[in-house]
Amino acid sequence: MPKADPAKPIYALAGSDSFLQLQKLTEILTLLPADAQRSDFDGEKAELADVLDDLRSFAMFGGGKVVVIRSADDFITRYRSPLEDYAQKPSDSATLVLRVNSLPGGHKIYKLIAKVGKIEDCNPPKANALPQWIIRHGKSAHAITLAPDAASLLADLIGADLGRLDTELAKLALMCEGGKVTAEAVGSAVSFQRERQMWDMTNELAAGRPAEALRKWRQLIQSDTTAEFRAVTWLGMWLENVRKALAMKRSGTSDGDIATALKIWPRENLAPFMKTAAAMGDAGVGRALDLLTNVDRKSKSGVGEFATNVEGFRHKDLPVFSVQYHPEASPGPHDAAYLFDAFMEMMKSRKPVTGKRLLELQELRTDVNPPSDAPG
Repeated sequence: MPKADPAKPIYALAGSDSFLQLQKLTEILTLLPADAQRSDFDGEKAELADVLDDLRSFAMFGGGKVVVIRSADDFITRYRSPLEDYAQKPSDSATLVLRVNSLPGGHKIYKLIAKVGKIEDCNPPKANALPQWIIRHGKSAHAITLAPDAASLLADLIGADLGRLDTELAKLALMCEGGKVTAEAVGSAVSFQRERQMWDMTNELAAGRPAEALRKWRQLIQSDTTAEFRAVTWLGMWLENVRKALAMKRSGTSDGDIATALKIWPRENLAPFMKTAAAMGDAGVGRALDLLTNVDRKSKSGVGEFATNVEGFRHKDLPVFSVQYHPEASPGPHDAAYLFDAFMEMMKSRKPVTGKRLLELQELRTDVNPPSDAPG
């Protein structure tokens, strides 16, 4: 068995993906003695003198040293010149690991580190290469074989969050007998069920079917009592996708590229999504976000449970409104009768009822049916 290369004096783990950085760090640690002494610094707060003292001092138990600086971009910016000096003559008894989001190849420090150490690329793969990464990682890390369509579906559902992908692959390794993972297995994985139900609800909104979206919402909150607390986030994400789609369309981006960028899956949902986005427009998205923000604020204001805070809503662009309490037409109190008047008007006009009109109908009903304790 070939002997592993010794650890380099300096490593730069350059990229935005923390999972890859930690994976590379683990590989580096395996090159060091088992009793190597490790020190960790926060790059935003670390002082150069403390880091250099740690690197140049002897390990207490003689097993070597490794100094890891996370979020090291700011550290390099503050101490670029002395770090360049150190890279030209690094300690021969310690390893320095810099975890950075980026390290441009044209910078002097990049070239110095590459000369005496190693630069590790820790950026996630591009969207078109992500399924292949999933297949390779599934085989090497979890001993499972993913079908190409299973890897593509997993990439669509999770995106380039490699840490989460690794977690889901570990779960699939436990679920799938024989180590073979199909698209059906990915689609039925427990961790996706609630998210897919929420996606189904927003897909109905995109298709212009608010009644079906409400039906799916009722089913979801019956099966998952925590859904009500995540709904604002999911609807906000959906509205943000609508806003992005409108901006991309104006810039000339093709519908296919929009679907890929916004992870609209399955692809047959793209056409109704784009139709609804066009109908809403930027102004409609803005109004919806304002309403959603107001709902979120009320739900967090200490008034009570989310389900009891929103007593009703009215859509400004579609003929839809709802109340949470149970309005009685007859017999019993008549204080909600104006809602039935509004509903009849909407059926006739096929247009949304305005807030002003609801108030007018309420006042008319109050005049016709005064409270029982009102003076005769």
